[in-house]
Amino acid sequence: MTGRALVLGASGGIGAALAAALEQRGDTVTRLSRSQDGFDLADPDSVAAGLGRLDGPFDSLLIASGILAPPDSRPEKSLAEIEARSMAQVLAVNAIGPALVLRHAPRLLPRRGRSVVGVLTARVGSIGDNRLGGWYSYRAAKAAANQIVHTAAIELARTHAEAVVVALHPGTVETAFTQDYPAHKKVAAAQAAANLLDVLDGLGPEQSGQFFDWAGQVVPW
Repeated sequence: MTGRALVLGASGGIGAALAAALEQRGDTVTRLSRSQDGFDLADPDSVAAGLGRLDGPFDSLLIASGILAPPDSRPEKSLAEIEARSMAQVLAVNAIGPALVLRHAPRLLPRRGRSVVGVLTARVGSIGDNRLGGWYSYRAAKAAANQIVHTAAIELARTHAEAVVVALHPGTVETAFTQDYPAHKKVAAAQAAANLLDVLDGLGPEQSGQFFDWAGQVVPW
């Protein structure tokens, strides 16, 4: 069965791969991105304008935007490297941005029938799985995004009984996002997209509000 999908961050490596994979399955895909449409998750007016022009319902809503650190910067290695402006920018894109998008979810998702919302976060946002430290802003932003997803799932369940709203860890993907981290084993963007769609296909409303990795395993909060 095919449907309508909305992919945010669709010009990035994973976002573009997700959009392409959905189209290959026969879905009609609407793409939004900062580079091609001026859709900027860090700008509330941009989010409101971009999503306000759209009419639902969308069967799939995927948020694939994010930053590791501001331009010409990198994730912090120590407490001494924390800088307020940089941290605020990382939180704006990775946590506040998805929250602003989710404000529109009740209108963009169908009231009846199954729908899925997948927000790409990261395993490093897991508090329970944090054994290495560092990366303060990115970890905090992704942990905040996970809480936003979990809370949104609770609210949406009251009006959209068959909606599945989850946080997703895609693994380390071969994109410009990760090119400065050669030590990590990476997967091609197309494979990462296929993995994530397989996970979403296997989830039901009873699993809404949870955090899953690319293999469908639950990630601790």
